[in-house]
Formats: sequence, C-alpha cells, structure tokens
Amino acid sequence: MIRKICISLAFLCVATCWQLKELRMPGAEPQHGEQYLCTSMNVSTANPNYIVGFVPHASMHTVHHILLFGCASPGTRDDIWDCGEMESENGKKLFYEPGPVCSRGSQIVYAWARDAPQLKLPDGVGFMTGSGSQIRYLVMQVHYMHAMDQPDYSGLTIKSTSREMPRKASVLLMATGGMIKSHSSDNFETACVVDDKDVEVHPFAFRTHTHKRGRVVSGYVVDGETGEWKLIGKKNPMLPQMFYPVDNKNLVIKTNDILAARCTMVNEEDRDIYIGSTGNDEMCNFYMMYWVDNDRPLDSTTCFSPGPPDYYWKNQKVLKNIPDKDASSL
Repeated sequence: MIRKICISLAFLCVATCWQLKELRMPGAEPQHGEQYLCTSMNVSTANPNYIVGFVPHASMHTVHHILLFGCASPGTRDDIWDCGEMESENGKKLFYEPGPVCSRGSQIVYAWARDAPQLKLPDGVGFMTGSGSQIRYLVMQVHYMHAMDQPDYSGLTIKSTSREMPRKASVLLMATGGMIKSHSSDNFETACVVDDKDVEVHPFAFRTHTHKRGRVVSGYVVDGETGEWKLIGKKNPMLPQMFYPVDNKNLVIKTNDILAARCTMVNEEDRDIYIGSTGNDEMCNFYMMYWVDNDRPLDSTTCFSPGPPDYYWKNQKVLKNIPDKDASSL
C-alpha cells in the first residue's frame, strides 16, 4: 500500500509541477520607429525554479527582435520603460521613462527574431531562477520596428518547473563592433579564451543575428591544446532567428579553449555602415546556449571585439589554421 501511494504521488508531481507564465507587453504603444521597450516579471521564489521552454507571441512585421534578460533587479519598477538608452528629441518628455534593462546583474536568457518558433530545452536542462540564483527578475526587451496606434501585447509564454534540473543552462553572446565600407564585403570577427578554471561546458543550441547585410554567421570552439577548430554552428541569418540545435552533441568546451565567431557581411549601399542598434545599422551576434553539470556557468556572459577594420582573426597569434572558406560558406 505504501509503495502504491508513493508512486501515485510521484506521478501527480510530474503532472502538475510544470508552470506556464505569461510575460507580455501590457499594452505597449511605441511612439517611434526603432524604439526599445522593456517590461519585467518578479521570479524571486523561496525555492529554486527552472525555465525549460519559451513560446514567442510576436510578428516580424512589427517586432524586430525580443531579448529576455535575467536580472538581480530590473532597470525600473515601471510596468513599461524605454530601455533603448536614447535621449528625447528636442528636449521633449518621453512617453515612457528611460532606464537600463537591468539595474543589477544582467545576463541574456533567450532571444527571438524573424518569426522563430518556440524553444524547448533538452531533458534535464533548465535556467535556474529564484532562491540560490542571481536571476530574481526576468526583463523582456522588445525592439519595435515602427510606431503603433494600437496597444501591443507581444511577449513570451515561459514554461518552468520547481523540480530540480541536474544541468544548469546559460547563454554566451559573441558580438562585435566595427564598420563595413560601401560596396564591399567584410568579416566581423571575435574570439575569447575560456580562462575559467576546471570548467566543462556543453553547448546544445546556437542562434545567429544580423540585420539585412548578413550572409553567414558561424561559431567555433578552438581546442586550446591542438588548435583544432570545431564547429558549434552556422546559419544564414536571414532565416528565422531561432536557437538551432548543435549538430555535434559530444562537443565539450574546456579551460584554455578559444571561442570564436564570424559574421560575413555584404554592403551594397552607397554608404559605410556601422554596428548599431537600429535597422539602418548592422549587428553581428552569435548566441551559444549551453549547460554545465554544476551551478557554475562561465564567469563571462559576452565575448566582444571592436570588429573591422581594427580586429580580425588573422591578426591574432593564438589563432592558427583558420577555416576561412568554411566559416563564410553554408
């Protein structure tokens, strides 16, 4: 009898421990094109919680992208705030008060663009929030393409559980600054050494992001001992900008390995184009989603370089046998 009761209780927990939370814009009204607006959700629970999936509710015709951040505290306590760090025009008061995404402890958890579908994390993997985690709030940043005269409710359904996930998820963003000259092609590149001690990182998904001049975005891990380049993933950034699964399920990143990313760009316009926050600018982003067996993700959440014309892989002495053709082709 005792055994049967325990089994039924365990089944009940599995069936009811999943939680679906809605993080939506509470009727946002962007006042101009390229506006960044934020809203937040308190996830400061007494016990740890684990995010295991994301369902987007947005259209690429109105929203350029959505970024979900984990914060120790949000940028403001307002329901909606302007988190693009842009000044008001001609000294006019902003419709939404400005503020940073996070006032403390910022890290990227999820990103969406170009009508990407939902994301389900692998079994046993989750983003830890609440007690014991630095993530006490989730802040959703929505980059609107243009002004809207109707309230917008774009956002995410977030699936989580109170059941402990043995593998803790995190995200590393590889990005660059830089510029590309008119009527030219160029590579925007970055690379960083993993200097955390005794780490073992398992990438399981990747996402690429550029604006309209991107052709190929690729990410690699370079073995710190042999110098071998191992592909994490590469995509055409004009496809739905979802997190795609890593092909090599056995890929492991260790101390002294090098993480590297490249965005191959083509500029057909009559002007030089710089990295920036609007659709008229460019971006070079490679997101790597990974898990660790303990509660210690990588200390760094970003890997950044100044980009062209100041930074290229070929000028870095630690990078040998660069897969130049492979990194820029699909």
